[in-house]
Amino acid sequence: MLVTILLSLVFIASICLMLYSAVVLVQNKKLFSSAPKDVQAAVQDKPERFKGARLLGWKLIIISIIAICAAFFFAGYNGIQNGFTFWQFFARFLIMLYLYKAFDMVCFDWLLLTKSHFFQHYYPEIEGCESLEKYGFNLKSQIAKLIAFPFISLLGAWLTTELSLKLG
Repeated sequence: MLVTILLSLVFIASICLMLYSAVVLVQNKKLFSSAPKDVQAAVQDKPERFKGARLLGWKLIIISIIAICAAFFFAGYNGIQNGFTFWQFFARFLIMLYLYKAFDMVCFDWLLLTKSHFFQHYYPEIEGCESLEKYGFNLKSQIAKLIAFPFISLLGAWLTTELSLKLG
């Protein structure tokens, strides 16, 4: 269980790095596709914060994606090494995804978006957007992910179990 929690923290930290890189360094309007519609409409592309900021941001986003993939690959590898069953793999993947989603809903959607003014600091033009005051603007998307995660975990558990059988 400790490995699962640690890998979940790597996953969450990687998502945080990706968000920071996109908002602070890359600052491209196209990266706001999951933001509320009124925020998307208000956001303007920004000039580069400092020479090389966008390049650094894209490199950090790539590192984040690699770290996320590595967390899940290691979760499978470690499970194979420890003789996990299908249901143990399923539980590990589901715990990782649900811990991330809980963090996303509480820290990103509620704290960062509606309470901290993090985004408004970098995009002052979004100050006053109505959805920044409403928690749950993306409720349908969140529910869809919460429903999809068990199926994704089942697929991951099946693939990892099959790999384990072929290797063992």
